Amino acid sequence: MGYKVAVVGATGNVGREMLSILAERGFPADEVVAIASRRSQGTEVSFGDKTLKVRALENVDFSDIDICVMSAGGSISKEWSPKIAAQKCVVIDNSSAWRYDEDVPLVVPEVNADAVAGFTKKYIIANPNCSTAQLVVALKPLHDKAHIERVVVSTYQSVSGAGKDAMDELFTQTRAIFVSDPVETKKFPKRIAFNLIPHIDVFMEDGFTKEEWKMVAETKKILDPKIKLTATCVRVPVFVSHSEVVNIEFSKPISADEARSILREAPGCLVIDKHEPGGYITPYEATGEDATYISRIREDITVENGLSMWVVSDNLRKGAALNAVQIAEVLINRGLLKPKKAA
Repeated sequence: MGYKVAVVGATGNVGREMLSILAERGFPADEVVAIASRRSQGTEVSFGDKTLKVRALENVDFSDIDICVMSAGGSISKEWSPKIAAQKCVVIDNSSAWRYDEDVPLVVPEVNADAVAGFTKKYIIANPNCSTAQLVVALKPLHDKAHIERVVVSTYQSVSGAGKDAMDELFTQTRAIFVSDPVETKKFPKRIAFNLIPHIDVFMEDGFTKEEWKMVAETKKILDPKIKLTATCVRVPVFVSHSEVVNIEFSKPISADEARSILREAPGCLVIDKHEPGGYITPYEATGEDATYISRIREDITVENGLSMWVVSDNLRKGAALNAVQIAEVLINRGLLKPKKAA
């Protein structure tokens, strides 16, 4: 007997990806319910070869639903996740609302799948920030080998990380530039077309942005609280997929060749690293793919035991929707959750 799964935020970029990935991976669901806000009620969304009509969140009874994957924003999750969880429906939340709660596991299955077992405290599991997810997938196997002490990461994050309106703004501004129309800025603080913006999320008192703080806090919670990390997060005029330059300092020696071999065998990683033009992955090629791609692996001679590398992944998939579905699969495959219908 299969599970009953709800997708909250089903009309958004990530919600649609969640529905697509559930179908692609043959998730053991007898029924999938598409949910969004009241204004989206009745909208049709695709689930495999089926079409689902969207239901309004406040009208849904979760008492017979087993898993709720939530991608409706932090304020909605703060209000609704505890209500849904109180009905013994496991919430896998994609927002930042629960990531820093000590009683809520923050999980990337390739890195810390065992943490999933802690869901019973609140019946909520948190998905990490998209830029953190791909980073820790690449760091974990190297940390196991040579113990990471410090990471310096610079991100090149696509506009889809800021939602559909941000993608529309990049498209509209690009077209306006080509036809010499005025360029309007709504979603971003400065023009994004043919530009870079070194600012994602709000500024904090220490001069870092909240996006940068998230990467620090989440890497420590998921991977190792002793790792020192500093980040600079930049929005770039790319529609989908985040890229990162990662500089790592280890406590033990590790060569670039060793790192390549380790990462080639690591779950979720795909190494494309030829020392020739085009022998690396770009955001365009990573879009629509599940892997975390790693290129440009090389030794950093400015520090002892240092490596540098280039990491790219589809932020809507591994950075959000795919990771949430993988968490649900861990719950089922480890026998941690039985269908309510069976009970």
